[in-house]
Amino acid sequence: MTAPVFVVDTAETLRPGTVTLDGPEGRHAVSVRRLRVGEEVVLTDGAGTGAHGTVAAVHGKDRLEVAVTGVRTEDEPAPRITVVQALPKGDRGELSVETMTETGVDRIVPWQAARCITQWKGERGAKALGKWRATAREAGKQSRRLRFPEVAEAMSSKEVAALIGSADFAAVLHEEGSEPLATAELPDAGSIVLVVGPEGGVSPDELALFANAGAAPYRLGRTVLRTSTAGTAACALLLGRTGRWS
Repeated sequence: MTAPVFVVDTAETLRPGTVTLDGPEGRHAVSVRRLRVGEEVVLTDGAGTGAHGTVAAVHGKDRLEVAVTGVRTEDEPAPRITVVQALPKGDRGELSVETMTETGVDRIVPWQAARCITQWKGERGAKALGKWRATAREAGKQSRRLRFPEVAEAMSSKEVAALIGSADFAAVLHEEGSEPLATAELPDAGSIVLVVGPEGGVSPDELALFANAGAAPYRLGRTVLRTSTAGTAACALLLGRTGRWS
């Protein structure tokens, strides 16, 4: 099994020598994972820098010392994949964020689509966004990533259209799309934006808005996926096609 990943506040902490891991991450390492002297760990800032080392000492229930033996930095992935995720019902939003993070998505944009039943407003919206961001962080650690996906502020349809306009390739996942995503012409670098609609589907007005911005409708396959799984499936397809999984 690969070494567990723990998050530090800044990349400046990651250097050869002895690094202290404390606070919530230290408590998780000591009291939950029950790490012992000599076990391997990876420390990361979640922004592409990671340090490999071994536990040198354990103090109490929430602090340990790590003897760092090597530091490395991952370049920004290319092309960068952003999934615009319409707000699902219940906790399926966190499920979507979790699986997309594990798969390798680079950015997740919550989208308040016209047909979304869930509404992010005021304190409730801030709390929901916090859950998505915490989920991305934990899934990034679980999947041994050094660079965690960004979870942006929720966007309106007009804001999503502007995002599409700046992309090198953009697509709206739609079961009635005339072209399969599996054969779309993709860029070697730059940015890719995928739009995943709500359970009720993308409205005709939204389809027209996004088409004008440069995102045509594409289908994934013969089956219809739920909004909480479509982004993960599409992301996996593109990671394979762009060579990021090679």
